[in-house]
Amino acid sequence: MRMTEFKKRRRSLMRMMSKGDIAILPTAPTMTRSRDVEHPYRPDSDFYYLTGFAEPEAVAVLRPGHEGGEYLLFCRERDPEKELWNGLRAGLEGAKKRYGADEALAIGKLHEALPRMLESSERVYYAIGSHDELDRRLPEWIALTRAKSRSGIRGPREIVALDLILHEMRLFKDKTEIEAMRQSAAAAAEGHKRMMRACKPGMPEYRLESEFLHECAHHGARQASYSAIVGGGANACILHYTENRDLLRDGELVLIDAGCEFDYYASDITRTFPVNGVFSSVQKELYQLVLDAQHAAIAEVWPGNSCDAPHKAAVRLLAKGLIRLGLLKGPLSRLIKKEGYKRFYMHRTNHWLGMDVHDVGDYFQGDKPRPLQPGMVLTIEPGLYIPRDCKEVAKQWRGIGIRIEDDVLVTAEGHEILSAAAPKEIDEIEAWMAS
Repeated sequence: MRMTEFKKRRRSLMRMMSKGDIAILPTAPTMTRSRDVEHPYRPDSDFYYLTGFAEPEAVAVLRPGHEGGEYLLFCRERDPEKELWNGLRAGLEGAKKRYGADEALAIGKLHEALPRMLESSERVYYAIGSHDELDRRLPEWIALTRAKSRSGIRGPREIVALDLILHEMRLFKDKTEIEAMRQSAAAAAEGHKRMMRACKPGMPEYRLESEFLHECAHHGARQASYSAIVGGGANACILHYTENRDLLRDGELVLIDAGCEFDYYASDITRTFPVNGVFSSVQKELYQLVLDAQHAAIAEVWPGNSCDAPHKAAVRLLAKGLIRLGLLKGPLSRLIKKEGYKRFYMHRTNHWLGMDVHDVGDYFQGDKPRPLQPGMVLTIEPGLYIPRDCKEVAKQWRGIGIRIEDDVLVTAEGHEILSAAAPKEIDEIEAWMAS
């Protein structure tokens, strides 16, 4: 992603601020996996969205209209010995030349320099809860500046929730972001296709996960966007099953919820298919019901429609189908009103998608669900889950879990299914697995 894109975003944010305001954005810390081994580093999404800077130990400061430069980046200095062990650093010069900072200071000078900046600031834009140390120190620094009022130093009079502003910005994807999400969805779709081809009875669930990760990495998406769910048989009825250690059994379905990151943008795709490559008649009935519900929900994705409309469409179709199949009893309107369907469908149909899998942005404006608008990306993921010990239904239905999920972009004309390359029609899946 070009640095000009990040510069545009910083300018958009600063246009909402006034001269004399200051915005402070820390990145995420490194996380220990075990003893002296760290998890692969990933920068904070808000921080990266404005800076494109992917190193730890960094804080971005924005000061609109400041004569010394509007964008200051605190970061690590170059250190040849540490870089020999852990990789190259941008350093202070790199922060300016490669990442567009007007000024760069060593991260070790943050506690000295930031309090001085606060003295001439009217408002502080900061996301409370984003950084433990800054959460603790920022009120102390503000109190110290206010204590200098007899010297003519006013200091900040207001703290503005920066995350609310940034999250509304992030909800609407620009062309560069959409292209990254297309790449992420394309890589994940190929991963799902590879899993369908590789699947065989007797194979452990984790083998399919490994096939997915391999294919995504092959397409340049080296990090999963979340821990993959590979649930064979009744394991598919556990919504966030991630053990992925059981054997896949002949005659059962396997539900796989897996996505990857491309340039820090996530995909989130779920497919359910028969372990042996052929749906049974019972599996077909339930699967087609979920698929019809997904088609109905996707059809509700268009500009101006409520973001709650896809869920309502899916719920109505699922409840109607469950009555037809004898899994639910009673009038359709009552089952929907009393949420009787939640015995078998207990989650929402859609969520925002972007840099985070469950991405940021409000779902309501006031007390009403907000309208969908071009540039928004959401998942559509209806499902049905009938536990193995569910004695209230006929035995043929028990132990079946099905979810079908796609990533959908709202366009000016309607929508685009970013993950359409992953087969989901019954005949498509069976043909692909047999080929």
